[in-house]
Amino acid sequence: MSVSFADVEAAAARIAGHAVVTPLLESPALSERIGARVLLKLETLQRVGAFKFRGAYNRLAQLTPDEKTRGVVAFSSGNHAQGVALAARLLGMPALIVMPADAPAIKVAATRGYGAEIRLYDRLTESREAIAAEIAKERSAVVVPAFDDPHIIAGQGTVGLEMVRQAEALGARLDSVTVPLSGGGLISGVATAVKALSPRTAVIGVEPAAFDDTLQSLQKGERVTIKPTGRSLCDALESPFPGEITFPIMLKTVADVALVTDAEVAEAMRYAFATLKLVVEPGGAAGLAALLAGKVKRFGDGAMGVILSGGNVDRELFAQAIRGEI
Repeated sequence: MSVSFADVEAAAARIAGHAVVTPLLESPALSERIGARVLLKLETLQRVGAFKFRGAYNRLAQLTPDEKTRGVVAFSSGNHAQGVALAARLLGMPALIVMPADAPAIKVAATRGYGAEIRLYDRLTESREAIAAEIAKERSAVVVPAFDDPHIIAGQGTVGLEMVRQAEALGARLDSVTVPLSGGGLISGVATAVKALSPRTAVIGVEPAAFDDTLQSLQKGERVTIKPTGRSLCDALESPFPGEITFPIMLKTVADVALVTDAEVAEAMRYAFATLKLVVEPGGAAGLAALLAGKVKRFGDGAMGVILSGGNVDRELFAQAIRGEI
C-alpha cells in the first residue's frame, strides 16, 4: 500500500477551507547565519498548532455516515490527539483519545477542549495499541493511526505541496526540505509531493539522537525497532520504529537523516523565540536544530526549506528552554 501524488492533491482539495494554508517565510537573520536562503514552513500556525490536523481531517472526512455515527479512537501523546479531536468535532462525530499520563498538560487540555473523551494510560506498563483496540471493539469505532495510514500520509503531504508552490511564488528553488521525523507520516507525505513537483529537491529527516530507528532502518534496508533507554525532549518524535507504509516511501525518497540532541533542540527553541519571534515545541524545532548545528547537508546553492511542525509546548518547559536550563 502506497501513496501517490494524486492522493495528496485529493487531500488538498478535501481539507481546503478547513486547514490553514500556512505561510512559507524567510528570516534574513537566519539566512545570513546559515549562508543560504532558508525558507520556514510555519505549521505552528496550523489549526491545533501542528500539521497533524491535515491528516486527521483527510482521514475522518472519508468515513462513511455509519462509521461517523460510531466514532473514532486514536492514541497519541498530543498533536495527533488534538488533530483527531478537532476534525471529529467539525465533522460531527464522537472521538476517544488514548493518551499517556505524562503527556504535556497543554496537549491533554487542548484535546479535551476540542470535545474528545480521554483515556489516560501508563506508557511504561500499558499498551496504548491494546487499549485503543479494546475500546474500538467495544464501540465498533474506527481506529485512526497517527502515521501509518495512507489517508493520514496524503493529508500530511499537503505541507510539501504548499511548500514547493509557495517557494516558486517567492522566486526560490528548493534544494532541500528538512522534516522532523518520528513514525514517518509527515516526511512520507511531504516527500511524495515534493518529489513529484521538484524531483531534484532532497528530502531530509531529523530524529532525536536516542530515537534513531529510521536512520538505522534506512542504513539496513529494513525496518528496525529500537529499545529506548530514556526519553527525548522531543516528546512528539519518540516512535521506536518506522511505519509499515511509511518506510518503503522513505526508503525511496529520503536523501539523509540527521540526529539532534536535546541541547541542540533547546537551542533551536531559544533561537526561534529570540530571533524568529516564534514559539516552537521541541519536536517541531528538530529541523531547525539540525540546521543551526550544521547537520543538514547542502545539495546545491538554492534555498533550504525547513518545516517547523508544531508549537504546542508546556509553559514551564518552554520557560526552562528559554532560560537555558535545558
